Amino acid sequence: MMVISVVALIVIGPEKLPRVARTVGALLGKAQRYVADVKAEVNRSMDLEELKKMKDSVESAARDVESSIHSGKADFEQQWSDATSTAQPSLPLPPSYPEYKNPKKKWRIKQGATPGWYKARNGIRTSALSGAARVAKYRPHKFS
Repeated sequence: MMVISVVALIVIGPEKLPRVARTVGALLGKAQRYVADVKAEVNRSMDLEELKKMKDSVESAARDVESSIHSGKADFEQQWSDATSTAQPSLPLPPSYPEYKNPKKKWRIKQGATPGWYKARNGIRTSALSGAARVAKYRPHKFS
């Protein structure tokens, strides 16, 4: 390193040496960044290959599970058909319930349990009066 610096000082000269050193440093920095970019790209491609291999292995495992489920389903259906064909033919059917029908009640209108005709016959109040209406109804009239 010392020999190179002495030769550069003699060949280039002391005036131009700082500018040449800056240029060489900038070129070395660019070269290092280029090498780092190439290394990163190689690492990414290797990771991508590993991910592709992992994806393929997961897909093959999923296909194996799916095929085993389909074969298990076929076996179960076969066993079920064998069991139901040899079972007693006069098994009682589960009770069928009628379909739900909306009673169409007017749930916003409250209907009392006491019929209206009974309330009218016996003088039971059928609607509530406001305070002002009650005062006006029951206020004694002044005779002038």
